[in-house]
Amino acid sequence: MPSGIEVTKQALDDFAKIQRHMLIAKEEGATKTYASLKKEYLTIKALLNVSGVNLTDIDEIKE
Repeated sequence: MPSGIEVTKQALDDFAKIQRHMLIAKEEGATKTYASLKKEYLTIKALLNVSGVNLTDIDEIKE
């Protein structure tokens, strides 16, 4: 079973990846893709917030 730090690291990695894809989708005008990614983004953001991770400096989307 993964430790809390391993789960948090994976969530941070996923958060960064989703943000990259969201920024690309926004740039390309892919609104459906952006909306789909946003759902995942919000879920991971909530998980990281509950885990006590300060997202101020790493959240590029700010939604």
